[in-house]
Amino acid sequence: MLTVVNDDGTTPYGSLIDEIVREGAKRMPAATLEAEVNFYMAELADQRDDSGRRLVVRNGFHQPRKVTTAAGAVEVKAPRVNDKRVDEATGERKRFSSAILPPWARKSPKISEVLPLLYLHGLSSGDFVPALEQFLGSSADLSPATITRLTAQWQADHKTFMDRDLSATDYVYVWADGIHLRIRLAEAKAAVLVMVGVRADGTKELIAMTDGYRESSEAWAGLLRDCARRGMRAPVPAVGDGALGFWNALNEVFPETRHQRCWVHKTANVLDALPKSAQPAAKRAIQEIYNAEDKERAAKAVAAFTKQHGAKHPKVVKRITGDEEELSAFFDFPAEHWIHLRTTNPIESTFATVRLRTKVTKGAGSRAAALAMVFKLIESAQQRWRAVNAPHLVALVRAGARFERGVLVEPSEARAA
Repeated sequence: MLTVVNDDGTTPYGSLIDEIVREGAKRMPAATLEAEVNFYMAELADQRDDSGRRLVVRNGFHQPRKVTTAAGAVEVKAPRVNDKRVDEATGERKRFSSAILPPWARKSPKISEVLPLLYLHGLSSGDFVPALEQFLGSSADLSPATITRLTAQWQADHKTFMDRDLSATDYVYVWADGIHLRIRLAEAKAAVLVMVGVRADGTKELIAMTDGYRESSEAWAGLLRDCARRGMRAPVPAVGDGALGFWNALNEVFPETRHQRCWVHKTANVLDALPKSAQPAAKRAIQEIYNAEDKERAAKAVAAFTKQHGAKHPKVVKRITGDEEELSAFFDFPAEHWIHLRTTNPIESTFATVRLRTKVTKGAGSRAAALAMVFKLIESAQQRWRAVNAPHLVALVRAGARFERGVLVEPSEARAA
């Protein structure tokens, strides 16, 4: 198909490169959907009725529909399959369902991820169409009414998430942090309180997310009590920064849980209190502590840090020595997990991109809508979280297994000791 190209390289529908990309975006889904259906039918080619006729056959095409993707609005015509097989358990007809183009899909997951990001950036629902129309080549499914319906659905999803039963899931490790985002929360001092956990199979998962004033003990206790009410067990260790609100609340709701302070926050806190000339040496000394081979060597590194800086900066040294037990708790767990347990990085890294894309907006806006947007972004990011190292050891931690210098102590060894 020939396209008229202007002198400046543009076409009636944009640039020539955009036209090529959109044309490819139309052809590739069609070819991929055909391949998916052909593979499905080939696998079931031996399924036949009493007369020898195939039970799974092609049956033309579905009505074409437009799907909004990152390459623009693409018209897709999906192959149709006539599956005459019957599920013996339910008695219902089996149906082919495309993994590439789910039924009723009108936009790609990537577009759904962009929408809450734009909302967090302060874009009003009325501005979505002009903002995205040039990029996507169409305003299909992006009207203000559609955006409003989506935000309402996201709020409902967040509420359902925060009301779900937690008794069937065991979170062995927990990270907690209060993230300050300049978004449409009701209070200027509000923070987003986030808890991420590690399940017994080693996978990471968002546990809870709400807002709280100044990361207060009351706000954290409310969140922890709600999780306990819904069946959450006490985690073995919890990892957090130096904010006392969370630790006070944890002692109240889950007093048996061990405390592990975040070394990233602690390092920043210590270095900020030292003159710039002393910071490089102090940073190396701190790294010697948390990178030590075991708790005993870490204690020696703390003593070396004290000797090096104690005379000139005793109050700064106290920030390490005063919290030494809580900073060293991770040494009592599998060595493979130390890199995960000594910081709140699983939360911080998720929110890093959100922080970069948020700004002060005029007016408080809707608190529920703002939290729903953050929730949808975390939900999207969660799909890319990787499990902890040596995930099989997490269940042993919950079972009370003992680890010395990061290595599992067998029962016979423990009795001999």
